Amino acid sequence: MSNVIVMTHPLIKHKITMLRDERTGTNEFRKLTDEIAMLMGYEALSDLKTREVEIKTPIEDTVQPLLDGKKPAIVPILRAGLGMVGGLLALLPSAKVGHIGMCRDEKTHKPHTYYCKLPTFIEERLVLVVDPMLATGGSLIDAVNEIKSRGGKTIKCMCIIASPEGVSAFTEAHPDVQLYIGAVDRCLNENAYICPGLGDAGDRIFGTK
Repeated sequence: MSNVIVMTHPLIKHKITMLRDERTGTNEFRKLTDEIAMLMGYEALSDLKTREVEIKTPIEDTVQPLLDGKKPAIVPILRAGLGMVGGLLALLPSAKVGHIGMCRDEKTHKPHTYYCKLPTFIEERLVLVVDPMLATGGSLIDAVNEIKSRGGKTIKCMCIIASPEGVSAFTEAHPDVQLYIGAVDRCLNENAYICPGLGDAGDRIFGTK
């Protein structure tokens, strides 16, 4: 699948292993999520467009590149996606931030959208949708549907851990969207949790049960 990019950097692999460990507490889990998002973002943003501008260094006049066009939009899927925003804003401090709120029906495992607020001129921006876990794929599929319905055209998605089932479902629904993944795990269990996974990312980021 040409639109799926699985991270191979040793630092990302190392930090994901630490993230999985049940002994990793809330504070460290947040920091690791932030760091992984920044490392993955470096790769996902490698094709940002630039333009040439004239500047003056202490030595001489020169022409150098700056980012071009509307500032990218970072759109976390609430609530766990919030844990990845800080790392991306470290790379793109002037990025706009939207939010998509979704909750999962514990019986059907289907997502339900309860909130969507996107930056203006979304059709002119690169939209980076972030969610630590890609399980069934339903939430990410619906989030991209929401963005497309509001005019979004250039969309990339970032997930730290994914299931093969979720990857397959997402790429079938959105073959035009690049999907960046930290690690693809073995499978989903009967409760639609990723195995071996890391548990509930939202609970571990926010210290809830």
